[in-house]
Amino acid sequence: MGLYDRYLARRLRSSDADLPETVAVIVTERDLLEAGAYETLETCFEWAFEFGAERVVVYVSVLDTEVVDTIRRELADVDAPRELAVRGPEDDEQADAPIQIGIGLGGKHEFAAAVRSLAEAVDAGELAPEDIDEAEIEGELVFPVQPDLVVKTGAERLSDFMIWQSVYSELYFTDVNWRDFRRRDYLRALRDYQNRQRRFGR
Repeated sequence: MGLYDRYLARRLRSSDADLPETVAVIVTERDLLEAGAYETLETCFEWAFEFGAERVVVYVSVLDTEVVDTIRRELADVDAPRELAVRGPEDDEQADAPIQIGIGLGGKHEFAAAVRSLAEAVDAGELAPEDIDEAEIEGELVFPVQPDLVVKTGAERLSDFMIWQSVYSELYFTDVNWRDFRRRDYLRALRDYQNRQRRFGR
């Protein structure tokens, strides 16, 4: 670890400001084709838990659905420091592992599936329309967690990621591409998070 990395780590640990408990990272199918992409993911998990995260959520945006099975197998084999759950586009169950990875599970798809499930419950007489609230909707989402910090490399867009859950998240965009994402880049994201005043929509 370089001198600058140690400086950032010391600043983070000495600050009275909170660190994010839930960190979300957005990567693309193209990112994972780069050499060392999965190793970067493994070390990113380590950085997150080292600096206080209790949960890490990863969204892998894909354009070619034919690569989903291959990416899923590769992700399931990563060397993760905590239990890891990988979800594909057709998996609607909630994930409850400390590390959750969704492949192509766009926010629109996820929200539509949640609404459809609630509509079916109403149609079956199991739920009254007036009882549908935020908690009921969140209970149907694949990723019910609300990230404190969302990190996106390479471009300033969320790629249809967790559009319900990230409404009050702090968003951090960096021009650094995933293949070049280093410990110092992650620490910069944490430092930026600490310097913000979260308002939660107020």
